[in-house]
Amino acid sequence: MSDAAPAATEAPPLGFWSIAAARPDHLALVDPEGGEVSAGELLASTNQVVHGLRAMGLQQGDAVAMLLPNSREVFELYLAVLQAGFYLVPINWHLVGPEIAYIVQDCEAKAFVAHARFAESARAAADEIDFPAAGRIAVGGEIPGFRTYDEVKRGQPTSLPEDRTTGAVMNYTSGTTGRPKGVRRPLPGVSPEAMAGGFGGMLFLFGLQPFDDNVHICGSPLYHTAVLVFAGGAINIGHTVVVMDKWTPEGMLELIDKYRVTNTHMVPTQFVRLLTLGDDARAHYDVSSLRHMVHAAAPCPPDVKRAMIEWWGPVIDEYYAASEGGGTLVFAKDWLEHPGTVGRAWPIAEVVILDDDGNELPPGEVGTVYMHMQTGNFEYFKDKDKTDKSRQGRFFTVGDVGVLDEDGWLFLRDRKTDMIISGGANIYPAEIESVLIMHPQVADVAVFGIPHPDWGEEVKAVVEPIDGANGGPELEADILEWSVDKLAKYKTPRSIDFTDDMPRDPNGKLYKRKLRDPYWADQERAI
Repeated sequence: MSDAAPAATEAPPLGFWSIAAARPDHLALVDPEGGEVSAGELLASTNQVVHGLRAMGLQQGDAVAMLLPNSREVFELYLAVLQAGFYLVPINWHLVGPEIAYIVQDCEAKAFVAHARFAESARAAADEIDFPAAGRIAVGGEIPGFRTYDEVKRGQPTSLPEDRTTGAVMNYTSGTTGRPKGVRRPLPGVSPEAMAGGFGGMLFLFGLQPFDDNVHICGSPLYHTAVLVFAGGAINIGHTVVVMDKWTPEGMLELIDKYRVTNTHMVPTQFVRLLTLGDDARAHYDVSSLRHMVHAAAPCPPDVKRAMIEWWGPVIDEYYAASEGGGTLVFAKDWLEHPGTVGRAWPIAEVVILDDDGNELPPGEVGTVYMHMQTGNFEYFKDKDKTDKSRQGRFFTVGDVGVLDEDGWLFLRDRKTDMIISGGANIYPAEIESVLIMHPQVADVAVFGIPHPDWGEEVKAVVEPIDGANGGPELEADILEWSVDKLAKYKTPRSIDFTDDMPRDPNGKLYKRKLRDPYWADQERAI
């Protein structure tokens, strides 16, 4: 018997391109139609995309605008950009032609890739800014005036391109307080393999490891910053990614059961819809594989989160961040000990609370939340003034209001622009919304301030009733009576209006301005 020590097990390679070379048969992707795509197959297509875009004249630092539903092509473009030194600009496909045109033009895109599902708005956008015909690319069918995606790839080699360098995603802010701005970071100037660990950074923060039989499910639109960060990170550390085009609660449970899903990125509105399923539907699917079901993007009512933890176990984790950076995180166990918190600062981040003069506030005092990340600063593309206004020294803010406790746990109150000032009192709508959403006939709710001649503002609620419930005076009275012992009188809405369709994007972000602005049509808000 040899006395030689056993050879150390070689760590698996990170970065999709290395994984695909070492394990070409690894199941990288399950597309929305159930098609299973191996890593080797996906790499070959990704390489063709790079060669095709370069043949069109794209060079390092150029932008590729993308108007696509969740699909295999999103991942091909994402992985192509990351090894070619381009910027990928995902566009919210709920936007209309002029809004899309603004982003395509503002980011200075050299290629505009759109799905035939959005043909009308894509063509209108391209025509409005006279986008060059050679750079218009259609996926999933024909769009008049666009060349096909297959044509761009056709005849191109499947081999790795030369001069590979890491690209980046440039997301545009949601535009809830004005025109969207691109959040741009400098390209690192290194190979994608050198950045491999960074691509999986958000998943590592939650303890998710490379490979390890992990499966990520993507049910939210990939145009959203965090959704692409998590799904892209998953594919770069060897997790199989299961992609949903249109999310449904039972559809997600079916895929969790079938593919033994371990992790995802979710939003609280998905939790609310899952909890409406009956006991039979819940019991039908096995969710024991779940490890880290991470949520963010909107406040989660504590009772909703507790109910999900009771059902899925202590796997409901949370973080706070923005397209600009972050952030904090909290695991389910710690959240149960500090209910309502969005976590403590990441190891690579700092979080402080500042007053309006930029002074740091002590624990327990409410102010504006500022953050700093060690990974470097961003800029709002072509908007130095907005960039400067978002900063205090090395810290930046997106305008959220919050408080840190003595142990560094962050509790959000609201966005500064959403805070209600009534009779001199600061009222935070998110707190009220967390109560009203638990009424059995409320499917969704938004709270904001409207003009009041004496108090400045009064509390208004807009409610989307559940299916089958009638919005009107009777339901309004029932909700207000139900709230009596749950909300202080000054926080209780003075009146409730009803809507059939709350203006949220699929990630849970509420366009509250669309609800609030009509009430302030001829007046200025106090803040």
